[in-house]
Amino acid sequence: MSGTSPPAAPIRGLTTTDLDAYTAALIPNARLIGIDGGTTTFGLALSDLTRTIASPLFTIERTKFKADAQRLIDTITEHAVCGLVLGLPTNMDGTEGPRCQATRALARNLNALTPIPILLWDERLTTAAAERMLIAADTTRKRRGEVIDKLAATLILQGALDRLRNARF
Repeated sequence: MSGTSPPAAPIRGLTTTDLDAYTAALIPNARLIGIDGGTTTFGLALSDLTRTIASPLFTIERTKFKADAQRLIDTITEHAVCGLVLGLPTNMDGTEGPRCQATRALARNLNALTPIPILLWDERLTTAAAERMLIAADTTRKRRGEVIDKLAATLILQGALDRLRNARF
């Protein structure tokens, strides 16, 4: 046999809906990113180091997966993120439709690029809640369109942070 080594195994991250499994995969004192994965944009939110508060970060206009994923990985690196919370757009009756399938495919594709664990978080009504908040704040329709995805990502991440905190007590 020659002196060449076998090819490296592909990077595989964990994708789960199990809060305990996700928590076990996280490193302490590191941030999380929340993602609202729409068809035309990714809204992003960032937690603080104590994983108490979620804040809107920015929106990525979707182009090609490779470019979008690279921008996300660069953001993960820049903010020393240890986990992702990806909104899973479950139907109101709890079933999963085409948007859930697309979200799960996104998670699988990200798993191939980074070992960062991904929590799939039920995001029912987060975009509607974000829209109501923006309307209540008398935000113009144009401005709502600019910020709704990152606000939805913030609501997704905050919901997960609250649940993670409550699971510790």
